[in-house]
Amino acid sequence: QVQLVESGGRLVQAGDSLRLSCLASGRIFSVYRVGWFRRAPGEERESVGSITWIGGTTNYADSVKGRFTISRDMAKNTVYLEMNNLKPEDTAVYYCNRNGGSGWYLPWGQGTQVTVSS
Repeated sequence: QVQLVESGGRLVQAGDSLRLSCLASGRIFSVYRVGWFRRAPGEERESVGSITWIGGTTNYADSVKGRFTISRDMAKNTVYLEMNNLKPEDTAVYYCNRNGGSGWYLPWGQGTQVTVSS
């Protein structure tokens, strides 16, 4: 099994940049895709984007395309979410999760809070 822990969230100003980290431990070889998700206040959880662990292929939601970049450091077992030109509507709790080929795992982790002031 695999465990993921998010970190790096904090209070920032509109227009700032921030990098979140997702540290993986356990049976890393079982991971096919790692995804970033977020849940804004009063809203449902939504997908931000994802990356395949081996190939590094990424995809992004339209709302963050061109501003956010997902990458991974395989030696550190870490997936990153680089966020640029942050907007107040990016304020949310951010989560990472993994997909071994049969769907996203449950339960969700604690997440990390990102707050963007105007």
